[in-house]
Amino acid sequence: MPVTIRIPTYLASFAGGRNLLAIEGSPGTVSEALAMLWKDYPGLKDRIVDEQGAVRQHINIFVGDEAIRFADGLSTKIPADTEVLIVPAVSGG
Repeated sequence: MPVTIRIPTYLASFAGGRNLLAIEGSPGTVSEALAMLWKDYPGLKDRIVDEQGAVRQHINIFVGDEAIRFADGLSTKIPADTEVLIVPAVSGG
């Protein structure tokens, strides 16, 4: 089964109206999975990473239940059959 990436509804318009996307192949890291995602849906890239390729501050990425900010960032490993979740950061005050 491929790695799946779930994106927030507000980004679905940049992914053909879908918010659950299957990545064919076997990306080993978050960075590799995102590179594969950009090939099919290039409009997502600027909304998820900045000009330097870093994840935007208002975006959180999880591999399973683990936030990549607290793991190895974009180098975080992706086990087979894992869902990668891209979510907007929640702020409050």
